[in-house]
Amino acid sequence: MRIGELSRRTGVSTRLLRYYEEQGLLDAERLPNGYRSYGDGAVATVHQIRALLAAGLSTQVIKDVLPCARGEVPTLEPCPNLLATLRRELGAIDARMDALRTTRESLSGFLQAAAREAA
Repeated sequence: MRIGELSRRTGVSTRLLRYYEEQGLLDAERLPNGYRSYGDGAVATVHQIRALLAAGLSTQVIKDVLPCARGEVPTLEPCPNLLATLRRELGAIDARMDALRTTRESLSGFLQAAAREAA
């Protein structure tokens, strides 16, 4: 199928599909006229990419995880380094959440102090 059809079938813009290809997430064959041609599995692959992006993974991480994905709503099968990659990503998210909690507590303290001063 050509890129326009893949876009219609997945709801993903052609621009994003080209980006996924540039990132090594999506494979396309080039026809003699230069058009991209995608295989039957491309629809499922795009759905997998979108689900993994929604889970907060970067395209760089998705490139490593994608070979482990099965089905349009992906389940991840054991692959080399999969657990280490997911644990690393989860640890990074936990660290960002801790930093946000600290920032929130600071801002809340400033707001409470300012409210007391204004009263």
